[in-house]
Amino acid sequence: MLSKAESIMLWSSNIWMFGWGMLGPLYAVFAEQVGGTVLELSWVYAMFLVVTGVGVLVVGRIADRVGHERLLVGGYALSALATYGYLLVGSVYSLFVVQVLLGIAIALSEPTWYALYDRHSGDGSHDGYIWGLASGLGYILRGTAMLIGGYIVTLFSFDVLFLAMGSLLMISTFYQARILRYRLQ
Repeated sequence: MLSKAESIMLWSSNIWMFGWGMLGPLYAVFAEQVGGTVLELSWVYAMFLVVTGVGVLVVGRIADRVGHERLLVGGYALSALATYGYLLVGSVYSLFVVQVLLGIAIALSEPTWYALYDRHSGDGSHDGYIWGLASGLGYILRGTAMLIGGYIVTLFSFDVLFLAMGSLLMISTFYQARILRYRLQ
């Protein structure tokens, strides 16, 4: 049985994975529509990865001192806001800004989520099951979300997709914020 904290973290993460998974490989199509050369778009995505990597190292180092829960919820909120930022992207530069914000958001939320999920996973008697749920459901939901994202873009537009994604990420943020009441002193 999942503890209340595990359940909150698992389901908010799954909502987030579903929302974020809707973009998937469609990112390349969207980026191509923004314009810019292959090299410029490579730089944009490379900077996203570098900002995320450096940020994860920094956040991982300071999270134990400042509290995982607030950093986690802040990262979720920033990911939602940055996703809405895709609606304003009209150039390679604005795409760069959105990607850097997303990199910061993931850096805030990824190491803190793992640390908290591990902390709340109980006595270790069901760790394989708990981590299997987190990983397995994430893959299933992202796969399903990619198909739905493709349908949304085909039937409507990228703007509708970004509104749907941002809305799911906001729902996830509000649900994840419930973890604040489980903060261990």
